[in-house]
Amino acid sequence: MAASGPASRFLALAGGVVASACLEPRETFLIGTEGIPKMHSLIFPNTSSSPASVPCSCSTPTGDYSSKISGEHVSTSAEDIDWLKSRVEANGLHMQQNILRKGINPRTRQQQLQDLLHFKGISHYEGEDANNHTALPCPGELLVEEHHSNYGEPWAGGRDVFEFLAESAHVTPNSKVLEIGCGTLRVGLHFIRYLDPEHYHCLERDELSLMAALRYELPSQGLLYKRPLIVRGEDMDFSKFGSDTVYDLIYASAVFLHMPDKLVWTGLERLVGHLKPLEGRIFVSHNVKFCSRLGGEECTKRLTNLGLEYKGKHTHDSLLFNHYEIWFEFRRFKA
Repeated sequence: MAASGPASRFLALAGGVVASACLEPRETFLIGTEGIPKMHSLIFPNTSSSPASVPCSCSTPTGDYSSKISGEHVSTSAEDIDWLKSRVEANGLHMQQNILRKGINPRTRQQQLQDLLHFKGISHYEGEDANNHTALPCPGELLVEEHHSNYGEPWAGGRDVFEFLAESAHVTPNSKVLEIGCGTLRVGLHFIRYLDPEHYHCLERDELSLMAALRYELPSQGLLYKRPLIVRGEDMDFSKFGSDTVYDLIYASAVFLHMPDKLVWTGLERLVGHLKPLEGRIFVSHNVKFCSRLGGEECTKRLTNLGLEYKGKHTHDSLLFNHYEIWFEFRRFKA
């Protein structure tokens, strides 16, 4: 039966188009057992409530926009932006939309690939020596970074996602992070670089994505020493990450919307015991239709039975292009 009344308003917000790029704190919609603002009573009248605020994350950067975690920059600050603009101006360049002149030897990715296949490179080894000087021979398709175009958004957007999640979940280098569906590490590279060795884990099902992540991105970025645990697997099987592993952050970027609802719930059930109580966070991007399709009351009931609490919906803006993403936040409210 379709949801109606107050609960249907939650469904429309969680699964539909967002009218505003940012919700004010007093307009944040929460499901859970504590820390719920008064507007929540309009959606789930049978749930207890108390004041809380969730900061808007898509405002224009100000002097306070930058935060330091363990002494390291995570987000770009207003001072950073001003510095870059001054360097652009000092070099006689412009910030407005302009047409970039082609380089000294312009090549499309396809042309680069053909050059590699036919000519191998300007200088290269022949005969038996061809296989004796390259420790990790990489397919040409990866070398020309074709996988950077496998997303609906620019590759640079991975940095935006990292900054938002790292700050929202209060991630430190010592934190442990699990990404469900890391693809070719568009986001994961930034976490791997920031976190201590072996503290980034990922479950990914796609073989070609894993090839790009392991055979190109990690070596080319100098991150092999970080020893991320990247596992090929399906059906939300997290057994290879260790029975005692506890995460500070678990996130899924544009993954759950491609999964059957039943499988998402199975994954949450398996993961909840590996999420740090109270401080740990689960973030899901785009929508939570796996929950909203059940109806508001049933959704809340199932989350509560798992020991999870829905903390709110957030948006964050891209630094480099006109785009914002929607994220839904959950926490484990009891041990």
